[in-house]
Amino acid sequence: MSDSVDTTVDTTSSRERIKRALSHGKKGRINKDLSNKIMLGVFRAAAYITTLVLVAIIAYVVINGLPHISLDFIFGWPQGVNAEGGIWPTIVSTVYVTALAMLICTPIAVLAAVYLAEYAKQGKVVELIRYAADALASVPSIVMGLFGYALFVEAMGLGLSMVSAALALALLMLPIVMRTTEEAIRAVPRYIRWGAYGLGATKWQVVSKIVLPSAFGRIATGIVLAIGRAIGETAVVLYTMGQAINLPISPLDSGRPMTVHLYLLANDGINMNAAYGTALLLMVIILAFNLFARFLSRKRR
Repeated sequence: MSDSVDTTVDTTSSRERIKRALSHGKKGRINKDLSNKIMLGVFRAAAYITTLVLVAIIAYVVINGLPHISLDFIFGWPQGVNAEGGIWPTIVSTVYVTALAMLICTPIAVLAAVYLAEYAKQGKVVELIRYAADALASVPSIVMGLFGYALFVEAMGLGLSMVSAALALALLMLPIVMRTTEEAIRAVPRYIRWGAYGLGATKWQVVSKIVLPSAFGRIATGIVLAIGRAIGETAVVLYTMGQAINLPISPLDSGRPMTVHLYLLANDGINMNAAYGTALLLMVIILAFNLFARFLSRKRR
């Protein structure tokens, strides 16, 4: 009886609050409509400004870089002190180090997310791990580059190499993949797990056969976004990979990724035409990864 009385009181108080809010709105009818139009205009202006800035950046890079894009530029080698020629070694170095970082990061991040979402007892320790992951995601890339240089290049003796850069990039990718995977696992409906348990499945069978396949689309989206972040990094690879223009074969070889090549060309003013061409190709690669991530996300819906 008391529960029904409390529910009635709560409903009545909520109705009274709504009536009071509406009565205040009626008194300032003109002001309310005017403020609504003003805020709508502000929101539209913010959206248009954001879009125009993005379009302006893309147009500027395309206009300056497209005339210099050719097969010789993509598949050729830099030549001379002015870096004439192509950027093929930098493309290979970028793909190489990003793929290696993904191979290092993905298993650790996915397993950590599975543990946090499915096995760990929720409490202060789990919250501390999540906070540490979020804090790691906010570390500036220049700091991560210096840390990678001190740990992987100097302390571990790996030198300026693909593996040093891949390990440092994996630290940047780790929180993105881990948090995305954890949210993807938590988004899987509980009744699917209950059905599997009802059929006699073990915890690991439910996780490996039911949960992870169901969350694969969102997990893949997080991995692709992390790859896009890694491709666009400059400071990390500058301190851990080096600047040597060669075609890396072994993980212990050095190299020069596209971001570092672009930085050196633009900063020293060596060859601005090649800098704009490199910027355009880099932008196309990152845009392709972002579009692919959106495709995976929509496909799983």
